[in-house]
Amino acid sequence: MNTISLFDLTLGLIPVVITLSLMVYWSLSVRTALISIFRMLIQLLLIGYALNFIFGINSSWPVLLILCVMLLAASWISLSTLSINFRQLFLLSLTAISISGLFTLFITTQGILHADPWYSPQIIIPIAGMIFSNSMNTISLAAERFTSEFDRSKDYLRSRNIAFQTALIPISNSLLAVGLVSLPGMMTGQILSGVSPLIAVRYQIMVMLMIFGSAGITAAIFLQLMKKIALEEKVKVNP
Repeated sequence: MNTISLFDLTLGLIPVVITLSLMVYWSLSVRTALISIFRMLIQLLLIGYALNFIFGINSSWPVLLILCVMLLAASWISLSTLSINFRQLFLLSLTAISISGLFTLFITTQGILHADPWYSPQIIIPIAGMIFSNSMNTISLAAERFTSEFDRSKDYLRSRNIAFQTALIPISNSLLAVGLVSLPGMMTGQILSGVSPLIAVRYQIMVMLMIFGSAGITAAIFLQLMKKIALEEKVKVNP
């Protein structure tokens, strides 16, 4: 596959500029969008250089360090929209993503992909990124929906079940749409690089199963850990 030149890459900014122009024309704030785009560019450039360096080191420690940073960042970002009990919820989020994410990562990289060595950064880091980011989004949806439902009903079981179903909506929609509406990132990237579509499909099936399983386990663990906080809150309201 041909290497994308920097000039060609700038063409990707054309739809972005159009979108930002529409926001300005409709008197909408572009501050968040601009910050998000700028952070994306900086973060990807930095991780590109970092990964290039790490791939050249034959050691597990840099990989483990990156996994820890990814877990902490995912746990923090997952609760960025919530303002209540942030410190306590952060620990719950970190616990849920760590248990589910590392479990799924182990099965995928060691059982399916047979990474050799086990800490192979070319395999571990990209797969971990997909798992942790998906779990992060699941926590965000589960936490937001649970808190809103529990504030209204004070019924833990009902709030838990609704939040769990809500958290799985995005990945469930992705499962329904894949192959019909969309060709996801891993499959598209492999096809563009010349890999047989039949092989690319196997990898994409692995990814879809991986993110659905990690999403469900993450949401279940987080919502179960929320039970104590919810019951304490209920006692405060009804002493």
